[in-house]
Amino acid sequence: EVTIALLGYRTFWSLPVRFLQEAAKRLNSVEPVRFTISSRTDAGVHALSNAAHLDIQRRPGRPPFSPEIVTKALNTHLKHPAIRVLKAFRVPNDFHARHAATSRTYLYRLATGCSGPNQLPVFEQNVCWSLQTEYLDIAAMQEAAQHLLGTHDFSAFQSAGSPVPHAVRTLRRVSVSPGPASLFVLPQESRRLQFWTLEFESQSFLYRQVRRMTAVLVAVGLGILAPTQVKVILESQDPLGKYQARVAPAHGLFLKSVLYDNFGPTS
Repeated sequence: EVTIALLGYRTFWSLPVRFLQEAAKRLNSVEPVRFTISSRTDAGVHALSNAAHLDIQRRPGRPPFSPEIVTKALNTHLKHPAIRVLKAFRVPNDFHARHAATSRTYLYRLATGCSGPNQLPVFEQNVCWSLQTEYLDIAAMQEAAQHLLGTHDFSAFQSAGSPVPHAVRTLRRVSVSPGPASLFVLPQESRRLQFWTLEFESQSFLYRQVRRMTAVLVAVGLGILAPTQVKVILESQDPLGKYQARVAPAHGLFLKSVLYDNFGPTS
């Protein structure tokens, strides 16, 4: 039995793992191949690069597949054009794609200057959150983001319907900065628009934590909240509060990369 890690694979629109499972059947493993994903994402969330591991057991006397053959075979038989395996490695049999990850980075894309979501350029539809405003106070958002850095109990930013007993996480990095439009958007289409990128890095996140933090930071940018109120919300540990109960739309969120000590980033 050989354990292979896919570091990483790229998918849009949270495509089901079944596409990978179906392609893996062509490897003719003695035991059915099962994929373990490093990071589960909500419906509508994208993955610029995710990771997974799978065990392949060949028939007696047959040599193990090389990572290159596994990559080529899966991509050849994948039945969806929006998912691709980027690279693969042979790993120890006790490797676990979810538990072994040392860092995960998510980015969230915002757009301002648009009168409504239907006014976005075609290639920006469903890949950013269109805010119906001309202005965001980015300096205030950056100030507010500093209150989230470090090790805290993030209960206030977890899904109230899916609480976990241990909500302490360490947010290593958070940034708010100008971001590019899609490469396929014409200059005349994006002239009136401004794109922004929020980036979050941690070893792990609570369910919907990134989308809830994004919604609160956007509220700061719109002047609804003061930067210091983010600290108050965080310390409240209450996921049902007026502002932290809001969740940014799934389609603006991207899993950017997953980091492993022995393999580097998946991106």
